[in-house]
Amino acid sequence: MFYGLSKFVKELLPKRLFYRALLIVAVPVLVLQLVITIVFFDSLWIKTNKGMTKALVNEINTFIKVYNDEIYDKEEITNLFSVYQNLNIEFVEDEVFNYSFDERWFSPIDRTLRRELKSRFDTNNFWFNTTNYKELIDLRIKYQNGYFKFLVPRDRVTSSSARIFALWITVPAIIMVFISLIFLKNQTRPITNLAKVAEKFGKGEEIDEFKPSGAAEIRQAGYEFDRMRKRIVRHLTQRSEMLSGISHDLRTPLTRMKLQIAFIKDNELASKLTDDINEMEKMLNEYLQFTSSSFLEKNEKFNLSNLIESIIKKYNNNNISSNLSSEIFINGRKNLIKRCINNLIDNAIKYGNKVNIELNKSANNFFIKIEDNGPGIPEEEYENVFKPFYKIDKGRADSKSSVGLGLSIASDIIRSHGGNIKLEKSALEGLCVKIFLPV
Repeated sequence: MFYGLSKFVKELLPKRLFYRALLIVAVPVLVLQLVITIVFFDSLWIKTNKGMTKALVNEINTFIKVYNDEIYDKEEITNLFSVYQNLNIEFVEDEVFNYSFDERWFSPIDRTLRRELKSRFDTNNFWFNTTNYKELIDLRIKYQNGYFKFLVPRDRVTSSSARIFALWITVPAIIMVFISLIFLKNQTRPITNLAKVAEKFGKGEEIDEFKPSGAAEIRQAGYEFDRMRKRIVRHLTQRSEMLSGISHDLRTPLTRMKLQIAFIKDNELASKLTDDINEMEKMLNEYLQFTSSSFLEKNEKFNLSNLIESIIKKYNNNNISSNLSSEIFINGRKNLIKRCINNLIDNAIKYGNKVNIELNKSANNFFIKIEDNGPGIPEEEYENVFKPFYKIDKGRADSKSSVGLGLSIASDIIRSHGGNIKLEKSALEGLCVKIFLPV
C-alpha cells in the first residue's frame, strides 16, 4: 500500500532538480501565506465585519423603534441619526415592497448583512444591494405603507485594511518566489552544464576547456570530472601512439616473411603460409581500425539520407531495396557512420541475397533498419557477436574472410555517438539490425 502511494507521489513530482528545489522553497512560503490568510479572515476580518454589521443593524432597529414612538419628532429623529450615526435616511411611500435579491453568496459582506437582518426583520421586509454604489450600501426596510431607504457607508460594515493586508501578504511572497527562481537557476545551471559536457564527452566529441562553477559540491564534481576526462584522453592518446608503433613494428616482419616465402620451392606449403600471413595482416589492420575508430575525426553536420543512398548506389545491386526518409540531418562523424553502415550491408549481402534498408525519424531518435533473408543468428548469440574477434560456427560467421570485428566496429561507432544497436529476427526470415541514434 505504502509502496504504491510512494510511487504515485513520485510520478506527480517534477523530474528536474530545478523544479524540485523550487517546490521545496515555494511550497512552504505559499502554505504559510495561506494559513496566515485563513486565520486572519476567519478570526479577525470576518468576526470584525460581523460585529460592525451587527452594530449597524442594531442602530437601524433602534431608529425604527424610536421613529414609532409618537413622543419624538420624526424629522428630528431622522436628522439626529443622519448626523451622529452617519446614516443617510429617506422614507419612500410604496405600498408594494417587492424586490428580488442578487444572491451573491461568495461575498462575505452580503452573507453577514443578510444573516444579521434576518435575525431582526422578516425576510420579506428588507432588501439591500452592495454593488449599486461604489462606497455606499443601499439598504431598505419596509415600514407601514412604504419603506426606509438607508444609504450606509461601506466602511460601516467592513474593514478597509483587508485589501492592504492581502496586498502585503501576497506581494512579498511573489517577490520571494521570484528571487528564489533566480538563485535556483544560478545553482542548477552548473549541473546542467556539467551534464552537457559529460554527454558530449561520452559521444566522443571534442570539448573545450571545462571550467567548473557553482556551489562547492558541484564545483568539486566538475573538477573530478575534468580530471577523469583528461586521464581518459591521455590514456587514449597513449594507446593510439602505442598502436601506431605496433602497426609499424609488425608490418615489417610480415613483409619480410612474404619475401622469404617467394624462395620456397614447395608451392603448396608456400600457398598455405601466404594465406596465414594474409589473414594475420587483415586481422592486424581490422584490429587497429577497431581500437582507433572513435577518435580519428571530428563531428560535423551531414545529411544521413544522402549518405545511406550514396552507399547503396556504390553496391549497384538490384537485390538491395530501401525506404529512406528525405532530408534527415545528424551531427556526428560522417566517415565512421559510413563505415558502420558499410560493414552491416557487407554482412547482409554476404549471407543473404535480398537486403532491405529503412531510415525513419521520431521526436527523439533516428531509426536505421537493415534486414536480410540469410540464415540469421541464433537468439542466444545476439550479445556475443558484438564482442571483438568472436565467431560462431554456424550461420553467418563461418567464413575465413571474417575476423569477427564487423559487428564490433559497428557497435563501437554507434555507441560512441550516444546511440544503441540491437539484433532481432527480420521479416525476411533472416537477421534484422536496428540502429538508434539520438536526434
